[in-house]
Amino acid sequence: MPIQAHATAKYIRTSAQKAGLVMDLIRGRDVNAALATLRFARKSVAKDIEKVLRSAIANAQQKDGFGGDVERLYVDACYANQGPSQKRIRPAPMGRAFRVVKRTAHLTVQVSERPVKVVVEVPAPEAGEPAAAPKRARGAKAKPKTKAKAKAKSAATGARKKAAPKKKKTATA
Repeated sequence: MPIQAHATAKYIRTSAQKAGLVMDLIRGRDVNAALATLRFARKSVAKDIEKVLRSAIANAQQKDGFGGDVERLYVDACYANQGPSQKRIRPAPMGRAFRVVKRTAHLTVQVSERPVKVVVEVPAPEAGEPAAAPKRARGAKAKPKTKAKAKAKSAATGARKKAAPKKKKTATA
């Protein structure tokens, strides 16, 4: 079973929507590619997400059964949940007040280990055995085996399609 680890940062001063835009960039990527993407992302929340990702990688390394190869880790899931909002009041003209909502977000990044692919070699058919025919897509028609059969088949279907021409009606005065 592959190793999974996660890390969460709470009460980050950004909206969950803005953080979600950056998290969409790294979801499903290898951790090294994700770190490079976050390093050059032009959003300020990318630094916070990078810290959470590094923490998740460190958590995975501390788990029992970890293979020790960070190259096999990838970002399995990452999301930003909405945290509590701070309500403030901004003075407005003529004695009024505008409400300012300062949003926060909870950032979560989960990393997993990619399973190792096992390559199984299939022995080649011997000289006396026929090779297995390649499979075709569903609904695809079988190809004719020889050119002569293909011509005969197309001639037969062409004869059915060509019917006797209909006579055109002419206007009589």
